[in-house]
Amino acid sequence: MDTKQSVAAVVRPSLSKGAPSASFRLRNGSLNAVRLRRVFDLFDRNGDGEITVDELAQALDALGLVADRDGLAATVAAYVPEGAAGLRFGDFDALHRALGDALFGSLDDAAAAGHDDEEEMREAFKVFDVDGDGFISADELQEVLKKLGLPEAGSLATVREMICNVDRNSDGRVDFGEFKSMMQGISVWGA
Repeated sequence: MDTKQSVAAVVRPSLSKGAPSASFRLRNGSLNAVRLRRVFDLFDRNGDGEITVDELAQALDALGLVADRDGLAATVAAYVPEGAAGLRFGDFDALHRALGDALFGSLDDAAAAGHDDEEEMREAFKVFDVDGDGFISADELQEVLKKLGLPEAGSLATVREMICNVDRNSDGRVDFGEFKSMMQGISVWGA
């Protein structure tokens, strides 16, 4: 079995709600790199610059994605350099790309097929719109932030402030248009 197949074998059964979302890998490379770095930093619980299999498994469990531990260890081992205890950011990026290719096809294939960025944005929105009503409430945002282990989740007032920063019509929720404007307005420094 090649690396692509082993990556897919570990991930596919671990997803509790059917097929993975295309929002797993957004097509904007520089923006994706910033997001991936944030994910890496979240998963690297002890801040040593490496993600061990234990840290990765804990992060996946917190997100409700239960991975086969042995399969995860075998897959990760293929990306850990000799002498390292875990994945460094470059290794994590390579693993992420392999997962994306194994699950969704290569970025080149998606571009050739005319992949729709708006569709991906809607998929990303759905991650936060937990109840599926078309809006992201402070409670929903707090729930997702808690799953990610972010400290902002500890204060509903902080989460409400985050909502207010993008809530153009002042209804206390973020609709898709507001979410899309926020995401398109993110500038990427040094990318």
